[in-house]
Amino acid sequence: MYPICLEISDKLCVIVGGGSVAERKVFSLLTAMARVRVISPALTTHLRQLADEGRIEWQQRGYQPGDLTGALLVFAATDNSRVQKDIVQEAREANQLINVIDSPEECGFQVPAVVRQGDLTLAVSTNGKSPAMAAMIRQQLEESFGEEYGLLLEIMSRLRKEILAGDRTEEERKKLFQKILHDDILLWLKNDQQQQIDDHLASLLGEEVAARVCQ
Repeated sequence: MYPICLEISDKLCVIVGGGSVAERKVFSLLTAMARVRVISPALTTHLRQLADEGRIEWQQRGYQPGDLTGALLVFAATDNSRVQKDIVQEAREANQLINVIDSPEECGFQVPAVVRQGDLTLAVSTNGKSPAMAAMIRQQLEESFGEEYGLLLEIMSRLRKEILAGDRTEEERKKLFQKILHDDILLWLKNDQQQQIDDHLASLLGEEVAARVCQ
């Protein structure tokens, strides 16, 4: 498998099936701002609520040929093997990326177990061989990478714009970024020690830049 992060905001993603597995897929797609269409005679309570709120499109029936037209991603999440095969065939003929629940050998892509801290995304994939192991590793990552990592990423994003706008050489920028990522900065963020962060950045970039970045 080739690991990749896709931009799917406002892109159509079709899920055939309305059970608990489909529900998990829907929530992850909505997090990425996708347009979600669910095709199923029935939905879980949470999916029904999303449909009632207009957050997803629900076609209240079984799968029909042509249902996948225009979809960037397709999820086959039914408990009917014949229907699953029909969905796979249609998706493959249209060169669409498809994920088939409990059938990794038929998948065109796998959905990794994910940890998110702000814009920081950590993903774990076992190529479909053991979702349980992926979940175990994800839990370990959640315990090791707290919200301070997301906060640090936001600071580094602002700093990057400031530093790239200057006249430093590439080597100077590299060394500066390394100095900014002080061994204690994550601890300062975790303990909300803003003064230490301000002082650290001011010593490297000047008080004016530090104030803009940390405001």
